[in-house]
Amino acid sequence: MEALRQDDPRRFGPYTTLARVRESAVAVHFLARGADRDGLAVVTAARPALASVPAFRRRFWSEARTAERLAGGPVPRPDLSPEGDGLWTATAYVPAVTLSEAIGLAGPLPERAVRVLGAGLAGTLSRVHASGAVFQGLAPGTVLVAEDGPRLTAFGPLGAAAHAEAREGGQLSVRLGYLTPEQVEGQEAGPASDLFVLGLLLAYAATGTTPLADGPAEEAAERIAHGSAELGSVPVGLRALIAGCLSKDPAGRPTAGSVAAELAPEGAADRAQGGWLPAVLAAAVTDQAARARALEPPAGPLDDGPRVPPVEERTPTDAVPTGAALPDGGAPGHVVPPGGGHDGDPGEDSRTTRFLGTGARTPRSDRATAQLTLPEEVTNTAPPRLPAAGPPPAQPYAHPAFTAAPPALPAAAPPAAAPRTGPVTGRRALLTAVAAGAAGLVLGGAAVAALGSDGSASATTDEKPTAEPRPALPGRPPEPRWTYARPAKAPAPLTAGVWQDRLLVLTDTAGATAVDLRTGRKVWERADAAGAQSVLTAGEDLCFLAAPTEFLWLSPEDGRIRHRVRFADQFDGVPDMKVAPLTGQSGSVLWFTGSHTVTVRAPKPKKGKKRGKDTQVVKAYFFAYDVVRRKEVWRVAVPAGRAPGTPAYRLIAARKADLVVRQDAGTLTPADVRAGQGKAVFRCFDRTTGKPLWNRRFGTVAPGGAAAGDQEGRLFGAVGDDLGAFETGSGKPLWTLNGTASSVFGTPVAAGALLHTTNRDQEVGAVERATGKVLWRRSTEVPAGDGCPALTLSGSGRTLLAADASQVTAFAAADGRRLWKFQDIGAPAPDGAAVTAPYRVLATGKTSVVVQRERAFYAFPVE
Repeated sequence: MEALRQDDPRRFGPYTTLARVRESAVAVHFLARGADRDGLAVVTAARPALASVPAFRRRFWSEARTAERLAGGPVPRPDLSPEGDGLWTATAYVPAVTLSEAIGLAGPLPERAVRVLGAGLAGTLSRVHASGAVFQGLAPGTVLVAEDGPRLTAFGPLGAAAHAEAREGGQLSVRLGYLTPEQVEGQEAGPASDLFVLGLLLAYAATGTTPLADGPAEEAAERIAHGSAELGSVPVGLRALIAGCLSKDPAGRPTAGSVAAELAPEGAADRAQGGWLPAVLAAAVTDQAARARALEPPAGPLDDGPRVPPVEERTPTDAVPTGAALPDGGAPGHVVPPGGGHDGDPGEDSRTTRFLGTGARTPRSDRATAQLTLPEEVTNTAPPRLPAAGPPPAQPYAHPAFTAAPPALPAAAPPAAAPRTGPVTGRRALLTAVAAGAAGLVLGGAAVAALGSDGSASATTDEKPTAEPRPALPGRPPEPRWTYARPAKAPAPLTAGVWQDRLLVLTDTAGATAVDLRTGRKVWERADAAGAQSVLTAGEDLCFLAAPTEFLWLSPEDGRIRHRVRFADQFDGVPDMKVAPLTGQSGSVLWFTGSHTVTVRAPKPKKGKKRGKDTQVVKAYFFAYDVVRRKEVWRVAVPAGRAPGTPAYRLIAARKADLVVRQDAGTLTPADVRAGQGKAVFRCFDRTTGKPLWNRRFGTVAPGGAAAGDQEGRLFGAVGDDLGAFETGSGKPLWTLNGTASSVFGTPVAAGALLHTTNRDQEVGAVERATGKVLWRRSTEVPAGDGCPALTLSGSGRTLLAADASQVTAFAAADGRRLWKFQDIGAPAPDGAAVTAPYRVLATGKTSVVVQRERAFYAFPVE
């Protein structure tokens, strides 16, 4: 910490500044006291010269508001400056030291501390990735360790531009962070890039050195791209996880949520309880807190805060002739560090990138960094003074808890008619900048260009912060209309269903709960509906639940049970019936299987012979039941399944005249398995009477292979690595969609003339149902696993959603455009226990879907 300088503002809104904490290339950070004089805060104030640039202001506001949306736990909730009162944010002060200072003070951290650190950071990364953003600001200097866990000081390029130096020609070299293999190869950073950097950071915390990344920039880049990380000094319990994060292939790295779960299954906050820092670090944090509390505002007149000059007062760049001297002795766009000019080459800086100013001198070539030319933009005549390159002197007791800059988001491109007076930055140059650690931000003098969604440099010209509601950005999920989370003390939901597009009904072992689909608020909770495993609609007035021993009809208004039918009372001749999960429903009729055990008496023995033993035989039935009339429609005897005997059927197609089902592989008897010879047997029943019509195999579709049917009499099934279409009436093959050796297909979804497909390569697509012609195929960009994404079509049929254990990916159903991705750690609190349950999507009406991950539910608007 250092005393305030003469020209430093003494006040930001209600905050009175006490001291300078540190400064970066884009902002100065002050320790301040709030209006109540009890609470301390860290105010992050953008440098005035940059704050006057529309593109910078827009990005600053966008990132600050993203931080506001992601707030909680290690992510601070910022207090945003009022419009017209400069450009600053304030967050609550928490005593902490940077990770680099922690290692300098105490050496490598013990394994428990590394686990707390990694779990906290990974949990936050998971939330950042769920927003569709990439962090790109993780480094030893942007991570703080506090008494109750880790904190983050930077989200994205604005916060990560921590140290800078000016060079000849107006070049600005900014230290941003670590490289990743894909960035070295000229590719854009993605969520997996954050996991690689997390691996480097955990290795640094555990050993005090950074594998691959230390040393000169070119050598480090070569090692990162092609070298092997030496992890012999990493504790054995962490070695495999860190090695996975450092995989050269982004697809081979774990997700942030899985890292958090592996490092601290109970959650970072719980693991940090009781103290997680070595004694020397705990003392440093305590001492810093005492120093901060003792600070008082300096004597002297109060400044009303930073002032951004109005547009008419700013001097355009063409007001200063090319080559003319500026008041401080520099050339236009030439940033002069404190202390004067550039006597001597300051040398290369690993993990830096060079940004060009607007000066007239031609920059030198630099293979380790990128040279970018910016579109001209209104700037102040005097560029900001920036600190010299390299880390500042160590002040282990003087760092704030965090800054408020959130994940980097792409800026909007300028209008098509906007003229560009300078050379246009090419995509290759920008990717080269990313490879040098630029993370999509380009600084030149006081000008800023942001990496647009098309990969080109663009500058915005809007004068005001983005208005609410915020527009959707490419890859970023829309804002949820609401979120709902089951309490941690409540049992995990058994199932969830939608009633009449009005209620989300959840069931668990303690009862049933209804949530209003418009607001996300709980409507009612009924303990006497515990254990139900299916939620269906029973006409216009009642909600239907199927429990293991009974059917229930509930009032949607208050959850009261209006009707209750116990199987023993309703289904004559089937005492003690055991019911499998429901087969399916169409209209008011549902289908299910049930069985019971009967005793078959041994026949009367012949004279002189002993009587044989009675035997127990399972009798199974397939039922049709009308849930509106509460009446059995028909039942038909079917072969029993594996012990305890109830076969479980899954509905493949419900057509006007008949329905096709297949028995779940887990309920096949050994005799059924042998008779099937590795192929699934499909059964067809008359829809009106239940009369069995045929049993048939289709190609080599396996008992557990994916299968679905349509209304036109076609059946689609996984045939080895391919997807085949068959005519159900004859079993004749119609067409085959070829796959790869690993692309086992999952259950497709028919919609109109299209069939949407999914496979284990984490690809989804669309083909013509009649011909199998491929219309589009896209990757969810999730590492390949054992399962296929589960597909759900929105009520309008325009959006296709693919859900798996890692995320939900939304595509335009017509052409496969990737719309957005969503991830979450599965708990409402960022330090809550991470879960590994797969995501599930429920369509609700034509314009929304509900995404579930165990206890957490999110309502998203969709087309």
